[in-house]
Amino acid sequence: MPVYLDNAATTFPKPEAVYRAQDEVARRCGANPGRGGYRLAQQAAQVVSQAREQVANFFHIVDSRCLVFTASATQSVNMALFGLLQPGDRVVTTSMEHNAVARPLHHLQQHGIEVVHVAADPRGCINLADIRQACQVPTRLVVVNHCSNVSGTVQPVEDIGRWCRAQGILFMVDAAQSAGILPLDVEEMGIDLLAAPGHKGLLGPQGTGVLYVHPELTLRPLIYGGTGTFSSQLEQPESLPESLESGTLNLAGLAGLAAGLDFIEQTGRERILVHEQALLKQMWQGLSALSGVTLYGPGPDSGRCAGALSLVIDGQDPSVTGFFLDQKFDIAVRVGLHCAPLAHRTLGSWPLGTVRVSPGFFNTEEDIEAFIAAIAALR
Repeated sequence: MPVYLDNAATTFPKPEAVYRAQDEVARRCGANPGRGGYRLAQQAAQVVSQAREQVANFFHIVDSRCLVFTASATQSVNMALFGLLQPGDRVVTTSMEHNAVARPLHHLQQHGIEVVHVAADPRGCINLADIRQACQVPTRLVVVNHCSNVSGTVQPVEDIGRWCRAQGILFMVDAAQSAGILPLDVEEMGIDLLAAPGHKGLLGPQGTGVLYVHPELTLRPLIYGGTGTFSSQLEQPESLPESLESGTLNLAGLAGLAAGLDFIEQTGRERILVHEQALLKQMWQGLSALSGVTLYGPGPDSGRCAGALSLVIDGQDPSVTGFFLDQKFDIAVRVGLHCAPLAHRTLGSWPLGTVRVSPGFFNTEEDIEAFIAAIAALR
């Protein structure tokens, strides 16, 4: 079994209960939710309903109808941005965004949306004062990546969200790397739109994602079609979640997502965070002691790092490092730009990118020691 250190892409392995839940629903409850009155369809609808309530409670969403299921955080981001913005709107975002945010905004910029990027410091940290300064011009939306998928840099979303709420500016959080690991409370943090995947920190399967939409917001649907409701009319339903959930949902995936949340709640999110932070600290300290290795980001001792860190062996292409980690040491990491070129320009790791290491809850101290030893041998 390889030492898997690419949990920022997809957490692996999943808790056994996730696999069991998917298998049970796929084999015994495979009907369409909301598409029939017979018992199997009602059971399927119950699976969706329970998952929706569970995810809503996890993020402190008061009305679970404001929680929309999607196929990924990327789909959630696109639904939010294309559903909300219109020509003439102004958006403030950051230089640490993933392409899931940067590319839709770039496209919208070509169609009448003004996009302003606030620069992070060389560690990837955003300052609230810079957000405030950028919003001196009337702004519709602020979009911030909660936790960088490159450097693990954590942004002060609570401070930003509360300030935006006081100013009447909408606030959107890309929680792809933080959901399930860091605290997220949409009410306390002033979050109007929250996008998150199911397959990362929430420990669910691939093909699942969520989008929270503040109850006072109305988004134009990205996809139109059957919802199982208001079937006699050609207009798309206007109420959430049906207005944004056309087509058949990933029933087995949502059952697995609910099981992943069960595991987090039973284990304790704080316990998971403490374990992963300890592994990051062990890794940072071990790598810092090696000559010829450059680390990127604030580091776990800063209080602003979670989930991942990036490095390069000086003079060695990250792709070469990753290849030998896999082939010689059976260690799985991700190399390159990680779909976040803006972040690499900010951190100073452009254009080759980095070796990204992202331990998860099921990794051990021995895994980290093996990785540090491998990097030492490859210098």
